[in-house]
Amino acid sequence: EMQLVESGGGLVQAGGSLRLSCAASGFTFEDYAIGWFRQAPGKEREAVSCITTDGDTMYADSVKARFTISRDDAKNTVYLQMNSLKPEDTGIYYCAALRGEVVPHGPLPYSYEYDNWGQGIQVTVSS
Repeated sequence: EMQLVESGGGLVQAGGSLRLSCAASGFTFEDYAIGWFRQAPGKEREAVSCITTDGDTMYADSVKARFTISRDDAKNTVYLQMNSLKPEDTGIYYCAALRGEVVPHGPLPYSYEYDNWGQGIQVTVSS
């Protein structure tokens, strides 16, 4: 059974940092691109970042230069380092796995392209 489990969320003051982890099991991790999404209260889920099987990375404009995605295939884990956090970064963060072609440095894949999702983890940034 494919499983993704997020960790590392919490409450942080504006300007602070958090590192989210997405631990995968039940599938061949290195065959999948991994994405991060977030959903703020009352808003639609939005794509934040994606890392391809080759390690190419993509970011939403709102997080570029502040967030860094990385993967460790030996640990079946993807990380999202979030720096200079803003109150508008508040939301539930989800990781998701996509088996298929992802254009390096192209547009972020849509949510429907992903095959499996984690349960989500809360990130709250206070002003």
